[in-house]
Amino acid sequence: MKILRYLLLPVVPIYFMVTWLRNKLYDLEIKKSKFYNFPVICVGNLSAGGTGKTPMIEYLVRFLKSDYKVATLSRGYKRKTEGFVLADAHASAEAIGDEPFQFYNKFKADIQVAVDSNRQHGISKLQELPSKPDIVLLDDAYQHREVKAGFNVLLTTFSNPYFNDIVLPTGDLREPRSGANRANIIVVTKCPSDLNATQKETFIKRINPEKHQHVFFSTIAYSETLYSQTNTITLDDLKTFTLVTGIANATPLVQFLNKQGVNFEHLNFSDHHDFTAQEIERLREKQHIVTTEKDFMRLKQYDVLKDKLYYLPIQVKIDNDEKFDAIINEFIKRY
Repeated sequence: MKILRYLLLPVVPIYFMVTWLRNKLYDLEIKKSKFYNFPVICVGNLSAGGTGKTPMIEYLVRFLKSDYKVATLSRGYKRKTEGFVLADAHASAEAIGDEPFQFYNKFKADIQVAVDSNRQHGISKLQELPSKPDIVLLDDAYQHREVKAGFNVLLTTFSNPYFNDIVLPTGDLREPRSGANRANIIVVTKCPSDLNATQKETFIKRINPEKHQHVFFSTIAYSETLYSQTNTITLDDLKTFTLVTGIANATPLVQFLNKQGVNFEHLNFSDHHDFTAQEIERLREKQHIVTTEKDFMRLKQYDVLKDKLYYLPIQVKIDNDEKFDAIINEFIKRY
């Protein structure tokens, strides 16, 4: 795969120019974006996946849901439905996608969860609801420029920052690095827990933020509890298990488990993997399975895994979170 990407290096300038020109047309308002008279917050990235958008959306939901009616709007990647879908008691990963289904399972009593590949249409449908939301959180919509979010949160990982990358197909960037200028906040995600002030300062210099931009650093906090459909346990309760992942970057989770000194094998699948009948049968033979919360949303439908399938929740921890929250609040209060 890496060889193929390097062979496609001559395509990089073409991809760069096409995406740069598209952005320029929006910047010059030749191509039109729709702006809204209520708070729309976009969480996205320049890279193709794996930067931690889902836990960041969940962070914002936890922060906002007590004071506002919040809705999340996602594309619903790999769902089997089309158009606008509002999650309800019949929701499933197949109907709305694994990440939105995760939002619904976790916050269904507190927020509205919707999917629509056309974000303009999705927002208009949310605004037609009898109990329309005060705030819409756009999940993975940084390149969806038909909507002009009032506030953009851009994520980039500590291990693979966008300023060290190039555009697809050889690199991982969906658009040129200059696209970062649209962000109000840049969050460096999946940082080491012992990141010091000097390292942060060096990183910020590499980002070279605009005057209107704020840079934050965040880490992943893993739960001490594993959850299944029927009970909870801890890692210490499992002598050995099979780790199953279908996410863009499983390395932080693997590193965390290795530090815990637990014994496991790792079955690593591609992001948003659709499990086959043969793969489910293979998993049925395992004694204990630990997976991510996102993968759990797709796997929990299989009854043969019910008594052996557990997920390990995560949360994002933002350094200087009080300032982060204050900036979000300041934006919302403008409305």
